[in-house]
Amino acid sequence: MSKANLIRQQVWDKLKSVAKPDSRFHLNFAEVIPDFEGSERAIDHLAAQPIYRDGGYAFVTPDNGLVELRRRMLEDGKTLVVSTYGIYRGFVLLEPARIEPAQRLFASCLDGLEHFGRPITLAELAARGRFDLLVTGASAVSLNGVRFGKGHGFFDLEWGMFTDIGVADERTPVVAVVHDVQVVDELLEPSETDILVDAVATPTRYITIERGKRPQGIRWDLVDGAQLAATPPLQELQLLQRG
Repeated sequence: MSKANLIRQQVWDKLKSVAKPDSRFHLNFAEVIPDFEGSERAIDHLAAQPIYRDGGYAFVTPDNGLVELRRRMLEDGKTLVVSTYGIYRGFVLLEPARIEPAQRLFASCLDGLEHFGRPITLAELAARGRFDLLVTGASAVSLNGVRFGKGHGFFDLEWGMFTDIGVADERTPVVAVVHDVQVVDELLEPSETDILVDAVATPTRYITIERGKRPQGIRWDLVDGAQLAATPPLQELQLLQRG
């Protein structure tokens, strides 16, 4: 078992006591990054930061623990881009002016975002300009910013696409929202594809990270044919790069 998978398993064992079951995957953490007890307090810590207050345009992953964050961002007039499940249908743009206040909670859920948002291509994202903030869930995150997801590499792909089209780079703040049991105290050596985060928000604290350099762009040598066929934005990026 790799060190990353060993850490995931150790954290998942602790997470069972504080995780909220998913409607489809229950507590199968290999398939879902769950909501957790105290996620609202973790989001409060993030919302108190200048990077939240000053930004109006963000990418937020569709993880269950970020539903309240997405709802709050819409309430605060912020425009969001959210990926669909598995990135199978690409990305969705959520614009607060187009969503009635009573519908914003449902629009913030995975099942509702495609009803209230609209699909957005990478070309459109590039034309809109840089994200002010990226927020992601995680299976685990270390004190030097190494983030582990479920093991499928979706956030790595999203970051790679965003950096390739110029809407994110080294200056873009990336925050992980997790439970305290998901914070790994030891300093970990990132792999060549790990996306290091700038901060971690938990129910009890907001941790600022002194991180190393993040990778840039899609590693096409690591994308297999099945993944390319299942991910429309990767196909679009390939066409854009070919000109």
